[in-house]
Amino acid sequence: MAHMTTDDVHEYINGVCFKTGPPGKVGAETEWLVTDTAAPGATVAIERLAALLEGSGPPPAGSRVTFEPGGQIELSSPALPGPARAHEALAEDLEHLGKTLAQDGLGLVESALDPVRTPHRQLRLPRYEAMDRFFAKRRTYGGHTMMCATASLQVCLDSGADPADLGERWGFAHRLGPVLVAAFANSALWRGRPTGWKSTRWAIWAGMDADRTAPVLEPGSPADPADAWTAYALRASVMAVSETPGGGGSWLADPGITLAEWIAGHGPRPATPADLELHLSTLFPPVRPRGWWELRMIDALPLRWWPVPVAVAAALFDDPGARAAAEEAVERLCGGPAPDRRLWLRAARDGMADPALAACARRCLDAAVDALPRMGATRLARLVDDYADRHTRRGLSPADTRPSVPEPRPAHAGPAERHSRHGGGVR
Repeated sequence: MAHMTTDDVHEYINGVCFKTGPPGKVGAETEWLVTDTAAPGATVAIERLAALLEGSGPPPAGSRVTFEPGGQIELSSPALPGPARAHEALAEDLEHLGKTLAQDGLGLVESALDPVRTPHRQLRLPRYEAMDRFFAKRRTYGGHTMMCATASLQVCLDSGADPADLGERWGFAHRLGPVLVAAFANSALWRGRPTGWKSTRWAIWAGMDADRTAPVLEPGSPADPADAWTAYALRASVMAVSETPGGGGSWLADPGITLAEWIAGHGPRPATPADLELHLSTLFPPVRPRGWWELRMIDALPLRWWPVPVAVAAALFDDPGARAAAEEAVERLCGGPAPDRRLWLRAARDGMADPALAACARRCLDAAVDALPRMGATRLARLVDDYADRHTRRGLSPADTRPSVPEPRPAHAGPAERHSRHGGGVR
């Protein structure tokens, strides 16, 4: 299929991005900014990290370790049945990673945005060169910061048992999204000072390029998930075109066309399925369909608390009782089938200081605490309950309890694995 059509785009998206099957598997991708505890203002070279990780052997529970452009480490767990299994595996691999880093005096920054260091891109792969040129050409300076100085926690959940279930979970993921932003906001500092936002990381992403970072489901969006994602992909600008399909040869950054215009014949060559796959990987909405749901709206958290959003999301999606309680709460919060952008921005700016978001977050975390023992995750239920006591039930998130520049945390939970010079898949 040398020449693609819009129907081909829809067919690919429907078949690849919206696969169905019995839900229940859980995965997580944790990103971490790394610092030298003896020189916290200095950049930690990827070459140094690569040598450490190469010598430590693969993570024992099967997680994959990769780098993001600024040297952030991403640890991606396998998809496993239920939150307890996913937690156990990723915790074991984080412990392995942490011991490796600590041997060389390195620690993890327990924030979703580097609070002091200037963003510096270390990876020089064609993809990241093109991405940097795209943002620079459009004077979207937040793009460089996003690539090099932010860290998130992404939760991956099954799409749904059948098309009807998939559609319901698609809507629920978007309605729940602002609550997860507010409840786990952890990036209030930048350049050593408060920014006025509880999740500055989210503000940076939202300000980059709305055609590729805004939520897919908004008021007025197509109701069918595949239709909505197709329309989103077609109207988004093409970030780069490689000389040959699939990323070979030289790259042309920002050719000045949307995907729809490329397919209509305005690109440097005909678009192919490989080009579509690359284009989709450069779109960064808070809920991204990849054959599963990738929940991308959550800030990286302090080491103690990273399992909490994973457990909460899994419980609210996969336990019927928790799902019903959360659905009632988020529908009341959103006032309709989808939140508008103002609610997302309120969540990032005000966090748990917003009364409506705080009330919804309390209801959702309480529902998760009740559900997790039914899912064989009693230990996680206790951790979520502890987090809620320290934060959610007090109207707080980690952004409120970490007012000064955080000290680098010696990584007692860690990496391991064979490093890859390619960033954690798609950022």
